[in-house]
Amino acid sequence: MTLEKLKLSGLAAALATSLFVFGSPNYAAGAEDPSIRPFKVQIPQAALDDLRRRINATRWPDKETVADQSQGAQLARLQELVRYWGKGYDWRKLEAKLNALPQFKTTIDGRGDSFHPRPVAS
Repeated sequence: MTLEKLKLSGLAAALATSLFVFGSPNYAAGAEDPSIRPFKVQIPQAALDDLRRRINATRWPDKETVADQSQGAQLARLQELVRYWGKGYDWRKLEAKLNALPQFKTTIDGRGDSFHPRPVAS
């Protein structure tokens, strides 16, 4: 898989949602409210700054001792991907993309959930 394919994957949306949406204080507000409410992703700049700081502080292992992936992902590829996430990825662009969709939140079984409706196939 090329780095370009990794960049374009849906992993970005899943990661952003799990890191920022479910963990944000605004998301927890109204956690006992079972009504369905409109929702917009609002990633705090401080959270993005902290994420970039942690990404840039990654402590890397020694380079693998084989040329194939038998010891796991290749260090150089991981470093390239992490460098992209830390410096090149446009989180605000993702936020705008997510917010272009109708999104809602509610509480199900005491847990806050967010969702967006999908068209019903006819």
